[in-house]
Amino acid sequence: MSSQPPSGEYRPEDHPHHQPGPAEPVIPQPVPEPGGAGAAAPYGQPQPIPRRRSSGWIWMLVLLLLIGGGGVLMVGSLAAALAGIASLAAIEEQSKLREIHVSHNADAVSKVAVITVEGLIADYDGFVKKQIEQVAEDETVEAVVLRVNSPGGTVAASDYLLHQLISLREERDLPIVVSMGAIAASGGYYMSMAVGDTPNSIYAEPATWTGSIGVIIPHYNLAGTFEKLGIENDSIVSEPLKDMGNISRAMTEREREVFEQLVAESFEHFKQVVRTGRPEFREHPERLDDVATGQIFTAKQAEQNGLVDQIGFREDAVERAIELANLSPGRVNVVRYKPQPTLSDVFMGAQASTPQLDPSQLLDLATPRAFYLCTWLPGVLETP
Repeated sequence: MSSQPPSGEYRPEDHPHHQPGPAEPVIPQPVPEPGGAGAAAPYGQPQPIPRRRSSGWIWMLVLLLLIGGGGVLMVGSLAAALAGIASLAAIEEQSKLREIHVSHNADAVSKVAVITVEGLIADYDGFVKKQIEQVAEDETVEAVVLRVNSPGGTVAASDYLLHQLISLREERDLPIVVSMGAIAASGGYYMSMAVGDTPNSIYAEPATWTGSIGVIIPHYNLAGTFEKLGIENDSIVSEPLKDMGNISRAMTEREREVFEQLVAESFEHFKQVVRTGRPEFREHPERLDDVATGQIFTAKQAEQNGLVDQIGFREDAVERAIELANLSPGRVNVVRYKPQPTLSDVFMGAQASTPQLDPSQLLDLATPRAFYLCTWLPGVLETP
């Protein structure tokens, strides 16, 4: 008796034309261990989710790409942020200058401070002002040597810093002796008048150039150049003198008169300041008129004309300052000042040393102003 398939179950071999084929190979299947990973879960219970491989290597790859492709930008931004934070945190500390021993006794309490005026005089609150402020706060400073190596600068900045030096001298009762470097001309000579009536107090080195007593308001007529370039001045002004000094055209006679009045008044003020620092010129004003021609003098010529007292070096000026302060040379510390280095200088030094074009500088250069300056190109040389 043959076995019959269950009702409704179809098998190929039951078909009348079925031709049996070769037996298909049987592939053994692994028998899952009870409770193992391959065991089927009972019906109605959740199937286990296979564990995926960790994607941590993807994030590592992203990080490496960022460091490789944009690392410079990232490090630069981080350095800038750190420098900014450090600068804000150290504002009070940075307000102080570094004090550097120059000569004599480094362990002495009493000091002679060397205040340096270097380069163009144009900054009201720059390094010169900070030096003056630090000396004013230091009760151990008993005399000042003003080291001048400058061709001058703007009338306003020269006058302001001279005012600060005179205030320091009078409020602290400190003798000031000037030591001139390679050049101490115009505004540089103007600031040298901080000595007041102190006798034998202005020293010029043998190779010093000084003098250049006078005022200049630069003006350049570029009308021809503008015409060649097709540039036309079409400014709208409230009155004709509003754009006086405009380089796109020749100066009018009225403009020249106004500028000459400004120069004359500033020049007279210059001579008045020189008289306060050179008593000889107060007694003989005509002698000042003879040298206040804008001419620059050698050290020997300056001494012969009463512009300086002695030909000597900084060491000679220091000895004179010690003498005026009634100090013992063996019990005095001669110091000078340098700005404090900051973290921003370390992190951003390369960027800080790269000149940056500020549009405001162009406007500043185009502003007419008077200079106590030994040059014919002050408008271009001025720094903001």
